[in-house]
Amino acid sequence: MASGISVVPTTKKVCKPFTLEVMVFSPEAGFKFKVIVERSCTPKAEALWKLVFDLYEVETKKGETTETQLVHVSYTTKTAVEAQVVQRMAAEGVKPEQAKILTKEVHKTAKEVAESEEPTEEQVAQLKKSMRKVANIEG
Repeated sequence: MASGISVVPTTKKVCKPFTLEVMVFSPEAGFKFKVIVERSCTPKAEALWKLVFDLYEVETKKGETTETQLVHVSYTTKTAVEAQVVQRMAAEGVKPEQAKILTKEVHKTAKEVAESEEPTEEQVAQLKKSMRKVANIEG
């Protein structure tokens, strides 16, 4: 006799937030950037993946090096594919094609933002576009 009851065991979802530095690069004298993969969690324990780019000015005086953060760019993945690519970056590091976009496009625009009083809409759009390109490079 078939019943209309379904019994399915469930487990409690667990999500642990973390940040992981996946790339540090000095694209030119006086500058350095860090790329970080960040996982945060929703109240329902669903993972939110972010790709973070931080640009620093590096100065050395009397053997003492100081880093001053100039620009912070945070890109939250929008699709399952982007989330998988960013997860893979945490495990495998930055791929050459991703590094190329980070050094040629993201750094260039972030430096322009640092040199201006306030980011323009075009600069914000370019940073979003470039970060999204990085998050969509598979393999």
